[in-house]
Amino acid sequence: MEEITPMIRTEIEKYLKQNGITLTEFSHIIDLNVGTLSSIVTGNRSLSVNQLDRITAGMELPPDYFYERYIEECIIESPSLHWRKISPFLYRCAELGRLDCIQCVMSLLLDTSMYIPLLFEMAEDLFQKGEYQEAATCLYENVAESERKQHSERLALCQYRLFSIRIGKDQAQNLQTAAKFEPFVDRLDEIDQLDALKDLANVYRSLSSWDKVYKFSRQMYQLGKIQYDLAHNAKREMKPEKKLSRPLFVYIAYAELMCANACDAKGDHEQAKEHLRGSADLSWVKESDPDTLHWIKKFQHWAKINTYVNRIMSGDISVLPDYVEYMAGEKEIFAELLNIIEVANRYNVDVDHILQRFEPQIAAYQEPSSSDMYTQQVLPEEYVRFWYKMAKYSLNKGRYPYGFECLINAFEKAVTINHGILIANCIGLFERYKAYAAPEILARYDLWERNDQKDGFNLSDG
Repeated sequence: MEEITPMIRTEIEKYLKQNGITLTEFSHIIDLNVGTLSSIVTGNRSLSVNQLDRITAGMELPPDYFYERYIEECIIESPSLHWRKISPFLYRCAELGRLDCIQCVMSLLLDTSMYIPLLFEMAEDLFQKGEYQEAATCLYENVAESERKQHSERLALCQYRLFSIRIGKDQAQNLQTAAKFEPFVDRLDEIDQLDALKDLANVYRSLSSWDKVYKFSRQMYQLGKIQYDLAHNAKREMKPEKKLSRPLFVYIAYAELMCANACDAKGDHEQAKEHLRGSADLSWVKESDPDTLHWIKKFQHWAKINTYVNRIMSGDISVLPDYVEYMAGEKEIFAELLNIIEVANRYNVDVDHILQRFEPQIAAYQEPSSSDMYTQQVLPEEYVRFWYKMAKYSLNKGRYPYGFECLINAFEKAVTINHGILIANCIGLFERYKAYAAPEILARYDLWERNDQKDGFNLSDG
């Protein structure tokens, strides 16, 4: 026979009796009006989550000890569902990580359409706070499920938030997450769409999916131009509740820069030049405030450094010394070092003197921390590619111990971010120089190979 769980008020009465505490004494302990406490215990008054937390703390129990029973007694059995009562409970569940309780309450609410926008607003609030992403995910997933046949903007925004939350270090998972979000981009409000396109382009950049980078960057450029023209020519005000993460013109210039990067990566250096000119020529920008001037200066700097990259990647090695001097003033030089080592491998150029010059910066590199999609996704992938290309350069020169050390570093980092192409590239490079590997390196390679077969990667160099 199933044991009947006693009600909350029964538990309170039992606790008071066992400990010889009167209602008045307990009301002082938990700082709650004795009349209110008496009404709760006798069942004549509904119980709020704040009152429940005080009672639970007074009984020296875990804060969520009664939460399942609270759902049963005060929400399910309540004659009507009041948002003012449910909302504080859901927030407390988020704080305490009780996703099971959130899911249980949502299953009661989602059949009533009036609660969907309220639950969405709560998800937005939790998302913006940044501390309760698991709870926000639970809310977004449920709201999205209830809206799945509506093709609504709210559904698209739920999917954008879920995309932002789920993008992480696992690049294989990121590919699936980005692909799942893609169909919803066009349903977003134009302002949200600009940031979403920027984020998608950066994720695909970290995956070296250059056609996708170009596609979404072009969409960002076209949408940005339309919005900029509307904002200035039609004197149209932005929706007050919508705010871009950057000035509007930045999306247009950044889209050009991303297109240039994609074209260079695919070997279309002439088309890349056109896009670089577009990112540098910002004479059409009408604003002149300090923030705008700051961004214009940044784009002019980026265009110059990317023009050097464009020239050396297309085989004009004569500008390499100028590029090195220009990058020497940069705080972050890893992307530039990656370009130099790429050129060294592609055109058989000796860059030992450059690598020696920047050896302290290479040794001191720390992976930056930021919520920005570029910093999260692109920089870790560039770091892996640098060590892979460095391994290739060193092994080509016959520096086998250092070359294998670089290769191991690249492989381990590639595994950390689960980047299938880079993992396969590392194994392919190892196969090419396997005969020069020391016994301890071969032993580590055997472990790689077993993991490779288990995970189904293809052995191919790139």
